[in-house]
Amino acid sequence: MSAGQLIAARWVIPVEPAGTVLEHHAVAVRDGRIEAVLPRGEAAARFADYATEQLAEHALVPGLVNAHTHAAMSLMRGIADDLPLMRWLTEHVWPAEARHVSPRFVRDGTLLACAEMLRGGVTCFNDMYFFPEAALEAALAAGMRAALGMIVVEFPSAYAADPDDYLAKGLALRDRWRGEPLVSFCLAPHAPYTVSDATFRKLAGIAGEIDVPVHIHLHETEDEVARSLAEHGARPLERLRRLGLLGPGLVAVHAVHLAPEEIALLARHGASVAHCPSSNLKLASGFAPVARLAAAGVNLSLGTDGAASNNRLDLFEEMRLAALLAKAVARDAAALPAHAALRAATLGGAQALGLGERIGSIEPGKSADLAAVRLAGPALEPCYDPVSHLVYAAGRADVSHVWVAGRALVRDGELANPAFADLDTRIKLWQNALRSRPGS
Repeated sequence: MSAGQLIAARWVIPVEPAGTVLEHHAVAVRDGRIEAVLPRGEAAARFADYATEQLAEHALVPGLVNAHTHAAMSLMRGIADDLPLMRWLTEHVWPAEARHVSPRFVRDGTLLACAEMLRGGVTCFNDMYFFPEAALEAALAAGMRAALGMIVVEFPSAYAADPDDYLAKGLALRDRWRGEPLVSFCLAPHAPYTVSDATFRKLAGIAGEIDVPVHIHLHETEDEVARSLAEHGARPLERLRRLGLLGPGLVAVHAVHLAPEEIALLARHGASVAHCPSSNLKLASGFAPVARLAAAGVNLSLGTDGAASNNRLDLFEEMRLAALLAKAVARDAAALPAHAALRAATLGGAQALGLGERIGSIEPGKSADLAAVRLAGPALEPCYDPVSHLVYAAGRADVSHVWVAGRALVRDGELANPAFADLDTRIKLWQNALRSRPGS
């Protein structure tokens, strides 16, 4: 990009201040950061020497933040559908991973996920998977912002032998890359049923020392809760509280089966929830109490989960489903209105990942992570309220432009990065390998 860039849009929706819609405004970008947000005419005069992108039919929004995914699992999209969670994991996903997961698998699968997410306006994703260094390489090649999970489980894998090995490798990766502006890290214990008390205690100490979020599947299914009661004498959230992991850095993924006192507990400790409505529906996990979480003041973010359990990395679909399901579950048409759903997909995700000061809203000083959505055509006209359209009518196919730190990664709906050039060939090779699995 040139030294300065001006992006002029029909609407600029900054997310913060809440509820704001700016008509006929422009965003000035310099050195990858937002320099100013101002009326279009004033911008043209003040930044006359900046290269200008005219988006006359578009809403300009912060880049979407996918607060929970397993990006490399894009290579397993559709490999085992229509099964409950534990059968899906134990009979299909974990055996396939044992046979195929490697750095190359993770790099190619993550690059595929990045291509899909960028085309859908996602500029940042929070990942939990094996070989996070390979996911990091793919994200940087794609030009995306990524929060990499330092995954920890009790069982061995091709990546690590035991919890200490997982943790040592994750921390070493963080030490090597902590200065990279597009990369951040989370501690990522997989779930209460795959991590021991001893490991949780160790993670609690480390989280306090290095100040990173703790990203974990939590209260996803009724079976998970019942198992925790039987094995530990406490529900999963209470177990984490006892072990020192409940705090403002906790990102509770799914959080479907919560008692009222657990919602209050999450709110009191400043924790975040990564709501994954499509995955919850597809795996029949249940309906998260989103309206009650929001009313209690819990920070809401949105995630897709992996493409093997969704099967799309599509935050527009998650926004729409989140808003509609919240209303139906609460029996309140005012629950999770459009502005709140958009906030969950942007600033809510950024705050959950500890990135709220850098991304998630269109404000001077923040990184220019932006997405433009064309609100025109038979399915999107007339437009009385662009935020309503973004949540209830538009889709990822309407995303025309995407920038990360001011760098254009999608132009006119097409990926602008040569890193994706030969991806199709590699994906077909992985499809052939996975198709040959026993029992297929």
